[in-house]
Formats: sequence, structure tokens, C-alpha cells
Amino acid sequence: MRHRSISVSTSRASSRAFALAASLSLVTLGGLAACGTDSGAGDDDTSADAGTVDGDPPPPTSGFQIRTPDIEIGAGQEVTYCYYTTIDTTDAVGVKRWTSSMTPGSHHLILYFTNDQQQPDGTLTQDCGVTGSGLNFPIWTYSAQSPENEALMPDGVGMSVGAHQHAFVQMHYLNTNPSAPITAHVSINAETYEPGTSYQRAAAYITYNTSINVPAGSTGSAQGTCAVPPDANFFLMSTHSHHFSTHTEVKDGAAMVLTSDDWEHPTVQEWDATPHYQFASGSLTYHCDYNNTSTSPVRTGDSAETDEMCMAVGYFYPATGPKLCLDSLVVQ
Repeated sequence: MRHRSISVSTSRASSRAFALAASLSLVTLGGLAACGTDSGAGDDDTSADAGTVDGDPPPPTSGFQIRTPDIEIGAGQEVTYCYYTTIDTTDAVGVKRWTSSMTPGSHHLILYFTNDQQQPDGTLTQDCGVTGSGLNFPIWTYSAQSPENEALMPDGVGMSVGAHQHAFVQMHYLNTNPSAPITAHVSINAETYEPGTSYQRAAAYITYNTSINVPAGSTGSAQGTCAVPPDANFFLMSTHSHHFSTHTEVKDGAAMVLTSDDWEHPTVQEWDATPHYQFASGSLTYHCDYNNTSTSPVRTGDSAETDEMCMAVGYFYPATGPKLCLDSLVVQ
């Protein structure tokens, strides 16, 4: 899968990084959704023939489109919203290409899939608490932080989307204008294989560290080592963390797979050759270093301002489903 950004503000490799934290992924527990208190309802406009507004891409000929309602972001405001919907697909489909568009003021978007309907379709809320029991967690499916973004699967590889798939879009907004509000929204297109087309299923391999705890004014780290399926062919790998992070890395046993010192635009390791990368050691070790410059402890959580994460995000095939490793234990 190649991630290509049309934004001119970042390099091609850097802009892939956040989109990478994406195109297929698995959860990240309740801490991954933003918090807030206000809620409301918006128009549920997700079908492929729902129409578009100025600046949005047209819906794909074969596939579906999600467009979130317009939201007014106050002058100087930083806020996260979630928009809940059910994708208008009558049969399971395979996505071969994602594209998205964000209006000015949008910092990033994350599309999650869920097994159940967590909020009524059309709900638009700042109360984005992720819920679930057992393995019924939201699946981090596609994301972007470039205004225009694309995620393209390798030839013959696709991501499975269930019929009438429940989903929500998390949107982080920052209005840098100190004197005037802005109106913002995002749109996401999924181009799918034609019905009956066979493809190899791809899925995400996600690690998530639940034990980050860095005292105020101190440095610290988090890591884990996770078993990897022996037949997994990885075609992309990166990391995800927040602004207290100073260094992230992924290793295959003692061999370095990738390293990054830029939390916002982490290194993206891409393998183009077939077969793609296999972890020879049978395990993946992820590691993050932090420098807590705040006056409060930094722990695992969603807030990019006060919390931290330590994640490796990889994409592989063939797959029967995504893999999630909590700390050092593969739970799915």
C-alpha cells in the first residue's frame, strides 16, 4: 500500500506516516477517542449517491463515500469531534483505494469500524468515548493528516468492509485564527473491487502500550515484544506517539526495522518487492522514549496535549483479520 499526500507542506514520506497510521488498522482501546462534553446530531449522508459540496471529491463509481456535517470551530479553538454512521453497503466489499479531503482547520481524521452501533447514525459529538467489551473494540481503519490524501493497496490486495458496516469518524480541529470562526468538515472515499473479484485480504498489526507513566519533568520510555504470524508479509510499517515522544523504533529481534525522531511525521518503512517483509525472528519489538516537560505525569491516553501513546502500526497479508498486541500480549 502506498500512501501519497498531495499536501505541499510536508514531504511525501512524512505525510505517508499519519495516513499509514491507518488504512487498515485495528483498535486502540478506550483511550484512542477524544474527550468532550457537548453532543448533537448531524445529517447522515454516507451513500455513494449522496452528493457533494464545493471542494469535495465526487463519490467513487464503485464504492462509497462518507461526508461529515459542517462544524463551526470557534476562533482559536482546538477540539475533537466524532461523527457516527452506517456505511451504505449491502454486501461485503474489498477496498483497494482510500482518498480523503479535509477543509482548512482540520488537523487529522481517523475512520473507525465497529461491530455494533455505538451511537445513532448522524450523531455528531465531542463525547467520543470508545466503548466495547472483550474483543469488540473499534477498528482504526483509515486516517490522514494531509488536506488531500490517498492510500492505495498493493495489486491484488484489499481491505474487507462488512455489509452495513457501522463506523465513526474522529476529527481533530485547530482554528489558528484568533478572531473568527471557521466551518469545517471531511469527506472519505473508498474505491472497491468489482463484486466477485478475488483478492488477498490485508489487515493491520497494531501494538498498544497501556502502561506509559512518565513523572512530571522527567524522561521515560515504554516498549513491548509481540509474536508475529510466520507467514505475514508486511508492506508498510510505522509508529504512532504524541508530542512528548522524542524517539520511536521497531525491531525484528536485534535487527532495526525503522527508527524515527519526529512524532508528528514518523518514518514510514515501505516494502515494494514481492514477497514483502517477514519478521525473521518471529517477533516485533516496539519502543518509545519520552521527555515530559509538563508539570503533570504523562500516561497512556488520547489527548495529544497531555497524554502519550506508544504504537507500532503495520499492514500485512494474507490475513484472516487484524492483530492487536497489548503491551507484549497478542490478544487477537
